[in-house]
Amino acid sequence: MSVIRSFIAISLSPEIYQHLDEASEKLRSRLPETPVRWVPVKNIHLTIKFLGNVSVSNLEMLKKVLEVEVGRHAPFEISVGEVGAFPSNRRPRVLWIGVEAPPELYALQRGIEAEMARLGYAREEREFSPHLTLGRVARNAGANDLRQISQVLDSCKVGFLGATRVQEVRLYRSDLQPGGAVYTQIFAASLAAGS
Repeated sequence: MSVIRSFIAISLSPEIYQHLDEASEKLRSRLPETPVRWVPVKNIHLTIKFLGNVSVSNLEMLKKVLEVEVGRHAPFEISVGEVGAFPSNRRPRVLWIGVEAPPELYALQRGIEAEMARLGYAREEREFSPHLTLGRVARNAGANDLRQISQVLDSCKVGFLGATRVQEVRLYRSDLQPGGAVYTQIFAASLAAGS
């Protein structure tokens, strides 16, 4: 049985990608020796649902379900800005740029989560927290590394990077390569037309 690693996400405007590149470079330049795996800006997206392994034979059904669910929602706008970390700036593991979103994004995410659960994909246990991952701190990072990252996060101000209108949700394939993950769009589902 042929499977692909897959996820559902929202892409951003070229303007926001440009600003994300600048924000990421600002952080990287202040953390040159720290064990952080930086996400290439072209790979940054707002993840709605990580599916994991998807059977190629199920792709057509998955696309249809996604198209119907996404089509129930009207387009909306999200804003991007501010820097932080999960689980906190004091114990940084994932460095992120925040996404400020209206209730429509949460409704869209809940709808997709419910439909994917109906298809047999495990529900996410953590509460949905919209963000754009800039980098992941290595598991072997020492206390000094974490302290330095924390100090940089507290002192490095990243303001408003832009807003983008969300008009489609995309299904991506993720191929793990020696140089990192390569994402390929498989399908795009449009939000309700005429909204």
